[in-house]
Amino acid sequence: MSYAYGTQEWQDSFTQLMLDMFDVETEPYIMGTPSWIHAYESRIRGDATYRELASAWEGSVVIHVLADPDVGLDEDMYLMMDLWHGDCRSMRLVPADVGEAGDFLLTSSYSRWKQVMAGEVDVVKALMQGKIKLRGDLPTIVRFSKAATRLVELVTGVPTIFLDDMASEEIEAFKPWVEFFRDEYSL
Repeated sequence: MSYAYGTQEWQDSFTQLMLDMFDVETEPYIMGTPSWIHAYESRIRGDATYRELASAWEGSVVIHVLADPDVGLDEDMYLMMDLWHGDCRSMRLVPADVGEAGDFLLTSSYSRWKQVMAGEVDVVKALMQGKIKLRGDLPTIVRFSKAATRLVELVTGVPTIFLDDMASEEIEAFKPWVEFFRDEYSL
């Protein structure tokens, strides 16, 4: 059964999947999986520093990772964070049309996002240099640059397996799960 994005049923099922997978999987988590998303979302929700830095922030931020078949990412990935006054109300993989409609869309290659998530690249500098493309209000991002930096600091603390660090056999074994997940959640 495929869930229709935007329905309560979709939201409830995705949330339960995140919790169930987080309970049975062990660290590190594969980047972008429900367990990884749950770990990242939990780190944001539990962080007093982020809460303070983003207390006036409103809006969704979408991390758009461009497809890179060489590492096993056959389609673009959209990770939407619903951020509201220092809280992360939710973090979900979303369909492309939903991701494209986010308040702030940050687009870059898989390799660039890996560098950001590994703490090797400053996200604000990458935005200013055009290495990450932004659609949204740049002055707002600049105003909340410390909150954005804190989000990156938090993701670097999530034990992560990056796709290009997996053996080709592992990637091939993972692909059917990705297809099932995309079909099940209309991604």
